Amino acid sequence: MEEPDIDSADEAHRSAAVSRYLSLDAPGDGALERVTSLAARIFRAPVATVTVVDGERVRCGAAHGLPAQAFQGTRATSLCARAVEHGGVLVIPDTLADPRAAADPLVSGGPGVRFYAAAPITAPDGHRLGSVNVMDTRPRQADAEELDALQDLAALVTGELELRMAAARTVAAERELRAGAERLARTLQRTLLPPALPRVPGLHAAAAYHPFSADEVGGDFYDLFPLDGNRWGFFLGDVCGKGADAAALTSLVRYTLRAAAVYDPDPRAVLANLDTVLHQEHAGSQAPPPYCTAVFGVLEPDGDGFTVTLAGGGHPPALAVRADGGVEIVHPEGGQLIGILRDPHFAQVSIRLNAGDALLLYTDGLTEARTGAGAMLEWEGLASYVEAAAPAGADDLLVAVHKLIASLGEGVSDDTAVLALSVPVHPTAAPLQEPWCSMTTV
Repeated sequence: MEEPDIDSADEAHRSAAVSRYLSLDAPGDGALERVTSLAARIFRAPVATVTVVDGERVRCGAAHGLPAQAFQGTRATSLCARAVEHGGVLVIPDTLADPRAAADPLVSGGPGVRFYAAAPITAPDGHRLGSVNVMDTRPRQADAEELDALQDLAALVTGELELRMAAARTVAAERELRAGAERLARTLQRTLLPPALPRVPGLHAAAAYHPFSADEVGGDFYDLFPLDGNRWGFFLGDVCGKGADAAALTSLVRYTLRAAAVYDPDPRAVLANLDTVLHQEHAGSQAPPPYCTAVFGVLEPDGDGFTVTLAGGGHPPALAVRADGGVEIVHPEGGQLIGILRDPHFAQVSIRLNAGDALLLYTDGLTEARTGAGAMLEWEGLASYVEAAAPAGADDLLVAVHKLIASLGEGVSDDTAVLALSVPVHPTAAPLQEPWCSMTTV
């Protein structure tokens, strides 16, 4: 029987269809191997394969009776290629009597194939991708029931390939969605943090944000901004929750703190104002009340240093890193959560930063991280680490914290925001570059 011609355009489409099914080469669950085993059993034949024709090559996806490598060959000589070109079920009862089989090395050499039957693997778009093949070493006939079963097995392979393609499309779609979510999260997170910290005469400031999840917006925040005269305000905190709700709450908290500081820069008054706003936001709602922890401070130049007045609302203590290497805990006693209590108390404390001193503020994603022993780091552990690191200023403090977070690895389970303020020993020799604000992913 004369074989139908396959024009170049159709072949190009078929090759493109084959390339879409490259998952045939991927490690699977043994489905193709089971097809070859069934085919061999139905025909009582020693050899069965599943092959695809890719360009000028024939590739074997699964084999029974011989290693799959034995069936890799060229399109010009392979019986499998003849099956794809044939279109329907191809049966060659005696290969030595059929010129289509003469060039196949499996016929002229080992294992000496004499009987061959194949059913094409046809994609839903009609393109023939390959075939399910049965081979024997003796001439023979195939009955209608065997050939029907072979066609059914070829349809099973098509279904398996479609499942793999669907899984690949799902994975690709999920990756694209995740990438889009990560891009959106990064963009939204940047809008919730100052793009850069301002220059404060006589002070160096640095900040970093370490997100725990690349595709989820956290609720950690910080800022540094001018007040009246020579004074500067700063804050750092963490709102409840994650995602869009946390982002909206973070925005409200940041702008409320700034506005409250302009109205009355007393740190306790600022936190009390924020508490009032959060209660007003929740009025009449059945949802859980929005709340946050925060530290608000005021910097006031004082000789060669600064007086720092700090108020806290349920937030971890700050660390004062002294020029001599000592670390002091700065913790306004009794500061309570903001936005959740009926009549909260906000505590306040004042310290002085002299030349060579620094102040470190951080969110609880750092101190609640687990160490290698399984215990929380806590602020005592952070203080010990900072004291051993002996940072020389704000930048060094951030580097030390970054190394600490990296060393904790999987022990970190939340975002961390860090704000460091330091008084240079020689202000006139301080670097001229702008203080920086980094977005660091751990």
